[in-house]
Amino acid sequence: MAEPKLRVLMVSDFFFPNFGGVENHIYYLSQCLLNLGHKVVVMTHAYGNRTGVRYMTGGLKVYYVPWRPFAMQNTFPTVYGTLPIVRTILKRERITVVHGHQAFSTLCHEALMHARTMGYRVVFTDHSLYGFADVGSIHMNKVLQFSLADIDQAICVSHTSKENTVLRSGLAPGKVFMIPNAVDTAMFKPADVRPSSDDVITIVVISRLVYRKGADLLVEVIPEVCRLYPNVRFVVGGDGPKHVRLEEMREKHSLQDRVEMLGAVPHSRVRSVLVTGHIFLNSSLTEAFCIAILEAASCGLLTVLPDDMVVLAEPDPDDMVRAIEKAISILPSINPEEMHNRMTKLYSWQDVAKRTEIVYDRALKCSNRNLLERLSRFLSCGAWAGKVFCMVMIIDYLLWRLLQLLQPDDDIEEAPDINFCN
Repeated sequence: MAEPKLRVLMVSDFFFPNFGGVENHIYYLSQCLLNLGHKVVVMTHAYGNRTGVRYMTGGLKVYYVPWRPFAMQNTFPTVYGTLPIVRTILKRERITVVHGHQAFSTLCHEALMHARTMGYRVVFTDHSLYGFADVGSIHMNKVLQFSLADIDQAICVSHTSKENTVLRSGLAPGKVFMIPNAVDTAMFKPADVRPSSDDVITIVVISRLVYRKGADLLVEVIPEVCRLYPNVRFVVGGDGPKHVRLEEMREKHSLQDRVEMLGAVPHSRVRSVLVTGHIFLNSSLTEAFCIAILEAASCGLLTVLPDDMVVLAEPDPDDMVRAIEKAISILPSINPEEMHNRMTKLYSWQDVAKRTEIVYDRALKCSNRNLLERLSRFLSCGAWAGKVFCMVMIIDYLLWRLLQLLQPDDDIEEAPDINFCN
């Protein structure tokens, strides 16, 4: 068996069986990196009774460490509690690059900190946009500043996300790469027979029903569109705290026969829901890069993409209604197969993997700094915060040295590489 080019550890609190954009990104990127000859291992927290080591398609090895989610699928921040298991995985799998995902993943931040303490190269991908004014964003941005002060390279999924991350973390722009998300166009294909829009026009919404995803806008937009267009119906997939508001709206306006609520939709069923519609409605207030939009466009739905495939709207109910009116008027000119073919060329996971390889190579060429050089970076994070961050890193370094005394590196058994035939 040929030696893998690189050995990459993907770390995040967000991975299958949970569903979402980050989970899909990690999975598809890992599969493409495996196809390029690298070894990829995923580390995430336990989901229900899913703990220990599991193997997925293509030999993707997943460590479900025995930490339970605390809030919003995040593990409880222990700072040093994950050091022993992170060290063991890094040594067992002979990892060369640690790649963390998502700014509010506790496991990601802790793994990156421990990996840098042990001298590994680290890369971070930010998948979200954050503000600067509210209390939660201020604290999150300070954590991000600490976590990214000592990384080798960073990746953002859009130019807007890159600007946002650079402003929040204080990272040098030259360290941050823009690599977009992609879509599996082989999985998301238009229907063999496009549903007719002569009698009924179906608008599909698939999203988490939360404030940030614009669920409150849907409560005002859907009744107005149904009033203006008697032949329009909505299919809403997703679950969340705003589900009750949408149900109340449906009851209030007697739209039970025109608004279908599907609840949570597994990713394997998303395509079957999308191909029943003509228009995909995304009401998100903020998105770094929405994979759901790519999936909808790949299935041939009119959505938000290049100029001839786009209908943009402000996050205002009246403006969204006008945008839907425009979308309905240009619907006859949309060719689903042509849209799918364009998506295949524009957004490819293979291209994302090749561009990520370049970032890994850049990270490996970065010089390895000693503890004192690293501490000087943390001191620049603030008058008081910088000193606290230095103390955290010094303790982490001492605990790592203690672990080396209690269990030398040579005592950690290396895991054999298993060749899975495709």
